[in-house]
Amino acid sequence: MENIENRKTEEINEKEKVENQENKNPLGTEKIGKLIKQFAIPCIISLLVSSLYNIVDQIFIGQGVGYLGNAATNIVFPFTVVTMAFSLMIGDGTSAYLSLSLGKKDKESANKGVSNGIIVSALLGIIFLIIGLVFQEGLLKLFGVTESSYEYAKTYMTYIVFGMPFFVFTTALNSMIRADGAPGYAMATMLVGAILNMILDPIAIFVLHMGVKGAAIATIIGQIVSGIMSILYIKKFKSVSITKESLKIEGKTLKKICSLGISSFITQIAITVVLIVINQMLTKYGAESKYGSDIPLSALGIVMKVNQIVNSIVIGLAAGAQPIIGFNFGAKKYERVLQTYGLAVKVGLIITAIGTLIFQLCPQVIINLFGQENELYNEFAKLCFRIFIALVVFNSFQITSGIFFQAIGNPVKAAILSLSRQIGFLVPAMLILPMFFGINGILYAGPTADCLAFVLAVILVQIEVKKIKKMNVEVK
Repeated sequence: MENIENRKTEEINEKEKVENQENKNPLGTEKIGKLIKQFAIPCIISLLVSSLYNIVDQIFIGQGVGYLGNAATNIVFPFTVVTMAFSLMIGDGTSAYLSLSLGKKDKESANKGVSNGIIVSALLGIIFLIIGLVFQEGLLKLFGVTESSYEYAKTYMTYIVFGMPFFVFTTALNSMIRADGAPGYAMATMLVGAILNMILDPIAIFVLHMGVKGAAIATIIGQIVSGIMSILYIKKFKSVSITKESLKIEGKTLKKICSLGISSFITQIAITVVLIVINQMLTKYGAESKYGSDIPLSALGIVMKVNQIVNSIVIGLAAGAQPIIGFNFGAKKYERVLQTYGLAVKVGLIITAIGTLIFQLCPQVIINLFGQENELYNEFAKLCFRIFIALVVFNSFQITSGIFFQAIGNPVKAAILSLSRQIGFLVPAMLILPMFFGINGILYAGPTADCLAFVLAVILVQIEVKKIKKMNVEVK
């Protein structure tokens, strides 16, 4: 009888011990608003800094070289987006894998996941350097290079590819570092590189008169410094242990990482497809309009990158919420999952609403940052702001929902959402509408896709929320 009582006491003590360990992790206990601030703000800054790499180049190139230089960098931009797609697939996938593993208290899986993510991201960076050098001519033609912008684009791409190994590694590691509970360090790696780029850009372009070549070199130096800082963090991981054994690539682990990061991958690849289609359509229909090919290539490219600043804030907000959602979903704390998602959606809608107002009310102020151009250029650029991104407010819900599905380990729905706006709606609209409206049809495709993607996201989220609420009742 005494032995039975002792065993019961031991079981109760063990249960209490497990519960106490769970409660030690702030992801499962701290106030949602405080956690989102802690994780999202550094993440937002990191992504804004990443966006600023391109924006700063565009501003200084526009002022120092002109819109042909900006057209050239916009032509090369799809290559950067492709490399980012693979980087985010590994980085965000590893981040989600780490959060889910920690929520389940599976330390061994967490170790393998992060270690595999580090090795694969390093290999990918080298692969993209080789691709950029070997297939440069074919890629430039695919991306819609014109005769006027060819030399600028070739020069820019020749140099920018040498920064790809550092760019890929930093982008991937950034997500892992945030999931490890060090969002401040992740932010610092990006911030230092961006500041260097902003300092070196005007020196290279205006002092040394190096043009687009100087802009590319300034970017590379910033990427190298960010990459070195990311490498230094590997020994500082708190939630995982990097060992020789865990660094061996494991097919099962890598497959799971890729499935969890597939939403981020598809989003970026879809952007690449859209950029290629846009460039080709602008070249075709621009030549038939009063604007010509190069003005639309430059103007719409700049508008999309400016809009990316708003999207970066929303993505950073959702990515900051991801480890909170992932941990609590793994720990079966479903109320906290829904609370985190709901707060991220509300804040995201406010951010995109403010962005929409700015784009609609003062587009010329933004346009002037990229150089003083002729009336035709300004006219088309304002049309881009007022038509193409008129319904950007809807983007926040789709972006946040995609990352939400990714965080709870539902890559299929995440992939559907990521594909819907870019490939399912935007590309077809771009191919069809210009037949009736000429070059303006390309601009009308933007709000058309935003509206349809929003409706689809609402339907998928409603279905998922009902399931989670039911699971919450069962747990109780």
